[in-house]
Amino acid sequence: MQNYSNIQKFLHDFVLSKKMINKSLFELEKIIYSKNKDVKNQSHIFITGLPRSGTTSLLNFLFSSGEYASLTYRNMPFVLSPNFSKLFNKKNTPQKERMHGDGITYDINSPEAFDEVFFNNDEEFVENELLNYLQLILLSENRVKYLSKNNLNYKRIDLIQSMLPNSIFLIPIREPLQHSYSLLNQHLHFSQLQKEDDFIRRYMNYLSHSEFGLNHKPWNKPVNFYDLNKIDYWLEQWFLFYKNIYNKYQSYTNCYFVMYEELTNPNYIKTLLEKINFNEFENIDLNYFKNSNKQEINIDFSNSVYENTKNVYSNFKNKYI
Repeated sequence: MQNYSNIQKFLHDFVLSKKMINKSLFELEKIIYSKNKDVKNQSHIFITGLPRSGTTSLLNFLFSSGEYASLTYRNMPFVLSPNFSKLFNKKNTPQKERMHGDGITYDINSPEAFDEVFFNNDEEFVENELLNYLQLILLSENRVKYLSKNNLNYKRIDLIQSMLPNSIFLIPIREPLQHSYSLLNQHLHFSQLQKEDDFIRRYMNYLSHSEFGLNHKPWNKPVNFYDLNKIDYWLEQWFLFYKNIYNKYQSYTNCYFVMYEELTNPNYIKTLLEKINFNEFENIDLNYFKNSNKQEINIDFSNSVYENTKNVYSNFKNKYI
């Protein structure tokens, strides 16, 4: 988004800011492309949770197997019409590092969290059209299983499960101090980027990426810490978020807690793949998880809120894959 031309920025602004355009193209796609295929009973995978916990690395790793369809940058900005959009974006692009500055690269064929444009509609629309939407995505990639990374899908696990009963949910968990420090740094980083280029702010808003930056929205109402430029705010958000996740989903047999720090362990990855019934992964490339090293943290933080997060983290360590 940082190197988009003025025409590309205009197109994204025009299409993504007007739901009616995307919905109209979606209806047209259904007429032309929809087929009666079994979408409901497949073992789709939904990766969800807080950003900076390894969600993108998991997405790229699983997508590299070639077994799943995902929305990619090739579908932008017509993300509700995955077959039409591929007709417009035919030119391949070189790999480049994403704006996070974390070493993760992408090109036009890389998967990304674009399906929130679909889910960011009223619940009736989502319930009526989810199966149709997945069918269109699967058709566009000639696959039978869908793979999604959407940090907001934790809010609708029950809904997705009711419609796609064989789906699997992967929820990564990262050591809370390291995780909060990463969230703080990305918030400061994107706030500066958005001040310099307002299109970055608008682009993230269109995709409901309010995890950090000038339009950040907390996952839970802050209790004691309100300063977004301090790590204690992010530690408290970590505690509130994952406490709720644990209490609600620990008993769900199709929800798997994935420990971020274990993702460089080949035995752990093999166990993860077995749990999700995926035993034919030919090339397990752990380079997707090369950024999971600990950072040195030399800033003050609240010991009390950190102790709360550690207690929750220990609960997950007893439940993880």
